[in-house]
Amino acid sequence: MKAELLTRKKDFLTFKKVGSDVYKGNKHYRGTGSSIEKLLLKSSGAFSKHATIKTFVVRDQNNLVARFALIHDQYLADYIQVSFFEAYEGLGDIFSIIKKCAKLHFPELNKIVVGLNGHLNYGAGILLNRFDETPLFGLPYNHDYYADYFKDLTPRKMVSYKFSMEVYSQWAESYKSFRKIDGLSVRFINKKNIKRESAIYTELNNKAFKEHPYWASRDPEEDLELFAPFRHLLNKENLIFAEVNGEPVGFFLWYPDFNDLISSQRDLNIFDVLKYRINPSIDTFRFAEIGIIPKYQRSPVALALIDKGLTAMKGYNYFEVGFIFKENKASLAFVKRVYQRCYGKEPKPYREFAVFETAI
Repeated sequence: MKAELLTRKKDFLTFKKVGSDVYKGNKHYRGTGSSIEKLLLKSSGAFSKHATIKTFVVRDQNNLVARFALIHDQYLADYIQVSFFEAYEGLGDIFSIIKKCAKLHFPELNKIVVGLNGHLNYGAGILLNRFDETPLFGLPYNHDYYADYFKDLTPRKMVSYKFSMEVYSQWAESYKSFRKIDGLSVRFINKKNIKRESAIYTELNNKAFKEHPYWASRDPEEDLELFAPFRHLLNKENLIFAEVNGEPVGFFLWYPDFNDLISSQRDLNIFDVLKYRINPSIDTFRFAEIGIIPKYQRSPVALALIDKGLTAMKGYNYFEVGFIFKENKASLAFVKRVYQRCYGKEPKPYREFAVFETAI
């Protein structure tokens, strides 16, 4: 087997085709992450201004058997990221091929992380369980053998938890009296001024998650580009800001499981948007992020954001929260505490993921 560096713009179609072919016949895979791949790997967007991106396919004689991208982001300077990995089963020690490419093209770096797709906001993780379920929109999906290719690396695990809206709403209602801070107000975003609102989101991300594993600072243009493909699907209620005396201190991002709109490997299209607008019958949503600046962490701000969101969550039966690194003890403790109060028992993770790290 041999890796081949892709250098022409039209080679993106080859890179994309490898990913599609690997999942032929798999009824659970969805192609709704294609817009992220295209944003990072095909366009000259905001992320590429501070990142070097190289894409590869792996050939076994004339057969395409795998693909991956190597990304070096100046804002996460110590790491080479192995991103958008897809491969057939039974390829042996394919990581040796990836490592050889990393040493050749980034000889000054000696840390590799597998499964981080440019930035945590774009996606991360190799799925470790629930391969017989369609993934929630925004969460990774892969074959059950992927983790075996990186078994000699150090895993850093993430988890998600699934809640019933009925018991969750009962818990949230019981804590209304604890959501008081002088000067606190909570609002939905103003979609007519999305550039300004996206910049607030970016600023809060950078303040709230700077100690998070693998976090890298964001530029406002990056998140504005990230929102663009989904602007017709997202409502103002899906991004909520908390302010104290007019100053932004936190946000809550959630969105419906748009994978429920399709039943094949394709990405979302305009007909899915129309279908959703005419009959928004999605059963589950993703509780994606709550980000709060350090001064107001462990304060009622999180509860106030959740309370505001509940007004727009009627009609959903379930939601999934995560994915949370196990090192992020504060976030895990918050979710576990809510789960314990909702169900009266210790929670078990619903989905499990990992990124894999090593020195070279």
